[in-house]
Amino acid sequence: MRIKLKQLALSLTFLAGAFTVNAQQKPNIVLIMADDMGFSDIGCYGSEISTPNIDKLASDGVRLKNFYNTGRCCPTRASLLTGLDAHNAGLGYMTGYDQHTPGYTGELNKNCVTIAEALKPAGYTSYASGKWHVCSNIRPKGDKHNWPIQRGFDGYFGILQGSGSYFTPATLTSGNNLIKANEGFYLTDAIADSASAFIKKQASTKNPFFLYVAYTAPHWPLHAKEADIQKYMKLYEQGWDKLRDERYKKQLKLGIVDASMKLSPRNDTVPAWKDIPAAERPRWVKRMAIYAAQVDCLDQGVGRITDALKQSGLSDNTMVIFLADNGGCAEDADRGKATLEELGSDKSFESYKGNWANLSNTPFRLYKTRVHEGGIHTPFIVSWPGHTAKAGSVLENSPAHVIDLLPTFLAASGAKYPSTFKGQSIHPVDGVSILPAIKGEKLADRTLYWEHEGNRAIRVKNWKMVSKSSERAPYVGPWELYDLTTDKSEVNNLAAKNPAKVKELDAMYDKWAKANNVYPIYGTTMGQRGKMFPREH
Repeated sequence: MRIKLKQLALSLTFLAGAFTVNAQQKPNIVLIMADDMGFSDIGCYGSEISTPNIDKLASDGVRLKNFYNTGRCCPTRASLLTGLDAHNAGLGYMTGYDQHTPGYTGELNKNCVTIAEALKPAGYTSYASGKWHVCSNIRPKGDKHNWPIQRGFDGYFGILQGSGSYFTPATLTSGNNLIKANEGFYLTDAIADSASAFIKKQASTKNPFFLYVAYTAPHWPLHAKEADIQKYMKLYEQGWDKLRDERYKKQLKLGIVDASMKLSPRNDTVPAWKDIPAAERPRWVKRMAIYAAQVDCLDQGVGRITDALKQSGLSDNTMVIFLADNGGCAEDADRGKATLEELGSDKSFESYKGNWANLSNTPFRLYKTRVHEGGIHTPFIVSWPGHTAKAGSVLENSPAHVIDLLPTFLAASGAKYPSTFKGQSIHPVDGVSILPAIKGEKLADRTLYWEHEGNRAIRVKNWKMVSKSSERAPYVGPWELYDLTTDKSEVNNLAAKNPAKVKELDAMYDKWAKANNVYPIYGTTMGQRGKMFPREH
């Protein structure tokens, strides 16, 4: 049963009618983001999980084939909120790890503005519901300058940290106040209910709004409501191999992938399902059933959010976007020894591991933190009546990225990007408006870059050069080269056959890294968390 927190009222105590500048002409913006959800985990991207509400956004709007994140929670949130490469926003790594170098401050720096800060002069009221994860201080005492309210949002409900219990979360926050969850609390439901309450409140005002819904689902721990779990227990007895093949076939039928994109081989760290001992299978089945239940519940919340828009008469003038912050997560988060029956409850704390994450990222290779396609390629859906290509279209767009969201929203709203803010110089925006792309028009060619934990990539047109951090040398592994025209699954490494192209792209990457606060690269391999190393070839 969904519950309503009394504390939710605290998160909505802002001046609802503060702005009235040409309000009716400006679109409302609802940005919904899943956490640690793989490319194929929703129905309209190939999944067997029930996601009718997200699928409805896709059938009413458009899907982009080529949209990227940064590969990890904090950097994606920093880039999304600011329109900057994560290193330019200060979050090249994770919150709380201040390496006293501009790219790795452990939180948002003062040389950026958030979407909420940038939209406010254009008359927008902004609200955030869900995971924040871009500030170093998550305690009630201390400096709150990077909490949501201090970064331009007029109201906030959610958690400040990156993960935790769905039933009894720490750092549960309303406005600037930490609160405690009531009995029967479930975070995914509360995030959706808070967002819906904001929409209904806004219906009585004339000012446009920006709503940022940052779900924690389906990030570990595997916590879900029992009724949702039971929907999926039989389904996952088939195992990951059969389901991965079925998802790929569905993707081909949907047009999400084409025949030139092959299904990548099962990751070499994942055994075949037939080789899993019978005694171990029930636990594996339940892990994925819980994960699916988390996605299912997220989708139910999306339905309540879109229903609130319809009931408030706001649907026609609202841009709704859905995406994920990174690919499926292979992390092993087991804590304790919960029984099979306890798995999914607050007595357990587990992840679904690389075995099922390999299914989530169909048809791609690798996972969250890596910058191969499995780590950085996200579903991307835009529903905005009258402003997109034909409803239901799957668009073969020029590559777009989370750095493009802020400039897109500014273009849609007429807001201006500042050169200074609160006495600080502001870094020039790194992204571009993708309004042409959602209409089916071509974006200008540009080069995209990535770095996280020494995992590096550069994409120039259809060439992508990528490396994963090495266990043999501090962080920087050898370059791999792929032609994404014929090999978007990254299975045919062309580096040895094209040394000149590798040299060319390496020089471009080096120039970008020097100009954008990437060096010295910070990472976490070889058990040396917190160490920093210079670039090595």
